Amino acid sequence: MKQALRHAALAIVLAGGAAMPALAAEKPDMAELKGEAREIIQGFFKELKGTLVSAMKEKGPAGAVDVCNTKAQEITAKHNAKGWQVGRTALKLRNPKNAPDAWEKAVLEEFEKKIAEGADPKKLVKAEIVEENGRKVFRLMKAIPTMKPCLNCHGEKVSEDVLAVIRKHYPQDQATGFRLGQLRGAFTLKKPLN
Repeated sequence: MKQALRHAALAIVLAGGAAMPALAAEKPDMAELKGEAREIIQGFFKELKGTLVSAMKEKGPAGAVDVCNTKAQEITAKHNAKGWQVGRTALKLRNPKNAPDAWEKAVLEEFEKKIAEGADPKKLVKAEIVEENGRKVFRLMKAIPTMKPCLNCHGEKVSEDVLAVIRKHYPQDQATGFRLGQLRGAFTLKKPLN
């Protein structure tokens, strides 16, 4: 009987030891998640920017607002893949569908504070694993600084024809009055973890 108990205890210890590497393998690798997120942002940004630059050249800033209204959400949905949710958000919204959740709002406020202290907005990234509804979720945000082309539709001096199109598509728009280098918003990504 004692020998049977010893064998059972040894089996449990061995099984537990065998399970340890599996548990370690399930632990999320932050560097890998950040790398995946970076690739998604690059692809998303490249397609969105390309679409808007093309529209700007063909139709001018007012036409770019029209294109942004019809294509931006479509492009966003296209880049949601492999468990990732991708989007853009800001403190001063153009599209209310992009409103930040509590975590995103806190990160945007943190980015603004860092920029006020002299940080380069092009380099601002925040990543962490949080708990949402009892699940671990990897979240990442990358700041979007206001660049020169952004000023056509988001700057302090937006032309009347562009403002008319903005009001038509986004009657509650708050996303004008930006200066070069200010925080326009951020890319936001999340991925539930197993």
